[in-house]
Amino acid sequence: MRSVLPRPGSPGTRRTALGLAVLLMASLFAVLGPVPGAGATTAGNVTGVTRSGDTFTVTTTGKPTVRITVARADIFRIWLSPDGTFTNDPAGADLAVRTSFGTVGATLTDAGAYWRIGTSAISLRINKSPLTFALYRADDTTLVWAESQPTSWTNQQTTQYLARGADEQFYGTGLHLGEWALRDKTVPVSVSNSWTENSNASPAPFYMSTNGYGVMRNTWAPGSYNFGAPTQLTHNENRFDAWYFAGDSLKGVLNAYTDVTGKPFLAPIWGLELGNADCFNASNPAYTGDHDRLRHQTTPDAVGYATDARAADMPSGWFLPNDGYGCGYTDLPNTVSSLAAQGVHTGLWTSTGLNSINWEVSTAGSRAVKTDVAWIGGGYKSAFTGVQQAVDGIEKNSDGRRFVWTVDGWAGTQRNAVVWTGDTSGTWDAMRWHVPSIAGAGLSGLNYASGDVDGIYAGSPQTYVRDLQWKAFTPAFMTMSGWGATNPSAGYNDKQPWRYAEPYLSINRKYLQLKMRLMPYLYTMSRVATDTGVPATRAMVLEYPDDPVARGNLTSGQFMAGDSFLVAPVVSDTAVRDGVYLPAGDWTDYWTGKVYTGPGWLNGYSAPLDTLPLFVKSGAAVPMWPQMNYTGEKPVSTLTYDVYPRGASSFTLYEDDGTTRAYQNGASARQTVNVTAPASGSGNVTLAVGAATGSYTGQLASRAYEFTVHAAAAPSAVTVGGAALPKLSGKAAYQAAATGWYFDPADRAGTLWIKAGDHAVNSAFTVTATGLTLPAGTPVTASGPIPQAGWKVVAADSQETTNENGAAANAIDGSSATIWHTQWSSVAAPLPHEIQIDLGARYAVDGLGYLPRQDGGVNGRIGQYEVYVSDSTTDWGPPVATGTFADTASAKKAAFTAKRGRYLRLRALTEAGNRGPWTSAAEITATGRPAP
Repeated sequence: MRSVLPRPGSPGTRRTALGLAVLLMASLFAVLGPVPGAGATTAGNVTGVTRSGDTFTVTTTGKPTVRITVARADIFRIWLSPDGTFTNDPAGADLAVRTSFGTVGATLTDAGAYWRIGTSAISLRINKSPLTFALYRADDTTLVWAESQPTSWTNQQTTQYLARGADEQFYGTGLHLGEWALRDKTVPVSVSNSWTENSNASPAPFYMSTNGYGVMRNTWAPGSYNFGAPTQLTHNENRFDAWYFAGDSLKGVLNAYTDVTGKPFLAPIWGLELGNADCFNASNPAYTGDHDRLRHQTTPDAVGYATDARAADMPSGWFLPNDGYGCGYTDLPNTVSSLAAQGVHTGLWTSTGLNSINWEVSTAGSRAVKTDVAWIGGGYKSAFTGVQQAVDGIEKNSDGRRFVWTVDGWAGTQRNAVVWTGDTSGTWDAMRWHVPSIAGAGLSGLNYASGDVDGIYAGSPQTYVRDLQWKAFTPAFMTMSGWGATNPSAGYNDKQPWRYAEPYLSINRKYLQLKMRLMPYLYTMSRVATDTGVPATRAMVLEYPDDPVARGNLTSGQFMAGDSFLVAPVVSDTAVRDGVYLPAGDWTDYWTGKVYTGPGWLNGYSAPLDTLPLFVKSGAAVPMWPQMNYTGEKPVSTLTYDVYPRGASSFTLYEDDGTTRAYQNGASARQTVNVTAPASGSGNVTLAVGAATGSYTGQLASRAYEFTVHAAAAPSAVTVGGAALPKLSGKAAYQAAATGWYFDPADRAGTLWIKAGDHAVNSAFTVTATGLTLPAGTPVTASGPIPQAGWKVVAADSQETTNENGAAANAIDGSSATIWHTQWSSVAAPLPHEIQIDLGARYAVDGLGYLPRQDGGVNGRIGQYEVYVSDSTTDWGPPVATGTFADTASAKKAAFTAKRGRYLRLRALTEAGNRGPWTSAAEITATGRPAP
């Protein structure tokens, strides 16, 4: 996306930058506004409560009146009107699209100090003096949330104040750029178009809590949520209007929230393939970019890029060949048809609007839209309306499904569009905060969230490969071409995965092809999102809400892709991944077949550039297509299930025609596979494939089924429907046979390959492997990253604060973009240098991590070092580790026998490159276990 700013120096830069500056200033003023509580008003005391059906009206000692609407036993709305009228509803039906679920039959009771509204799920207390609210479970005993003081308002802001639970955690606020666990954070719920860490690319006035509830403020007004104690929830309007969702789990809250605001849309299946956006009409005199770009002179030049992709055996599914910054398009119908011949779908990327969308869709054949910030960058209602116009343009002019990309989304955007992170750069640091950003977006019901692969600016082959790897496990992703660096390789500014030299070319192909094979799994996960509001890309807390580690940001650098895959991206220039958290259960390394048993931390995982740390949850049965470069290239005449048996488990495959909206009328099919296996050791493993229910256009009447079952030793026999399958001699015989099985002990630590033959999709059959031995898991350590939230620098013998602002605290701030650098602008302090850190609590520390500066500079890299751990900063004792770090930018680690202490000391004895008497660090981390 080149959303706002042309490349530096190009025509229009000053004009567009000025507009962005004005927008930023307006957004900041709107969010900050007056200080909450300054001259604020409250409602006073309750004078009475009346009812009409499931709607309750609360009167107070002044004008303010409250209307409470119970829409479902677990869903209600509180609307506080300072002037006592309910005509001012700026959101209307835009955000809450479903507000009636039938008669609830809520009860109203005067309990003395409070009125009580009760349903089968909740008990809402209306405290009388002063007016405050508290929500309990139906037992009227279990507290969910309570206001710590009355909601207050000024002419410009309204704030709700909630007491915070001792271990309560918060999530949501949309596509928040950064960590997704929000306790103790203040989060902007506002449009800034800054696209930097701790801003919000697509804010949503929604959050949810581990106490089992969620809230959506029914407003277009910007706001700010402070998840401190008390929690302060502010929007810039003098009214309070919120929908509440009570659930028995975070997934239940998301389901209720999306029942009201709309379920995530189901993208066309080709939308899950890699997309690309670029200007292919650079010869247009009005274009604000480079007019001389080769192979980008007219829009049909896009076809050449599709040809390149196919020649490189590289999956790619859709192109957006129109950039509205004066680029425009030529001969769109021919471009669409020629790309379709290559298996590529076409959409348009516009910065000006949708004046021609009816013709573009109905006649030219366009099927996607990217709404650019230059058009919808004002956000809020205007952006929401623009997205809806794009949706209508596609669906009112074709039988296709909506496929719209946008920034500046809001609550409800999940039903209409993919959101992405805006104009970012291809850096390790940006990749670091993109991982929690995209996983965290799902905690606001946004199933499709993404960021441009390797950003649109800067980048390198290494960052491109690493970014592509993990984004291949998210539902939607694309490259944004034309504004990247022209070096280090010719043509790199195109940011296409097939325009790289080896080894990058093959690595890109590997992950794109893997995504295509996993398409039935990932498409099913997106259908689950459409049904339940639970996203395909899941923060660990969604799958493991009761795991105290998974609830917080210690796991923000990894995520679950659906319910089966744990993805732990590598986001620094290293070949070793530390700090992978494996929850309780058994996890299989996807590449090696080694099994690990959690809960605990996996450190020292070997992750060279071609290896994404990827683990499969035991019990998984993952459907896979034959290898193809685009949907429909080959018939799915064979469906493979990749099975990791342990105990009882199941998977229900979802299928439809993939492109039209016929599924909305029931044109789809589901087929369940049940796996029964021993919990450990040896025993029979049964794969029961049920009959598919439902039908759709293009559904195959029958297909072959193949199974790859991960095991430690071969079974004694394999049967299908009780009939024995032939045991084959090896891979060659297996490939030549129509049915049969063989066991390969060298394939990922042991894999049983089974061809079960052709079966009608509307019939059931059972495969049994007799006496199969399951692999034993290796327990992982309980030692993990020590949270930096409580860390403080006790002492640093030198720090540069004049030119680089190299304050020592930059070494423990969680950001690799900032550095600690010892003094150099005046008299440089001689080596050795040291930094002493208070860990905030006592730990059994067993490792120190050192990330050298990542800003392109090289001086100050630590060479020889010493590490100390102690309970006192006056008596460190002998070092727990000594050694020499290499003169490279990659992450380093010093491992040692665990020592208990509260304080950590790193001494730099030499500079790695002998360039001068300096020390620098981007990040210092540590591993260990709490040690009271």
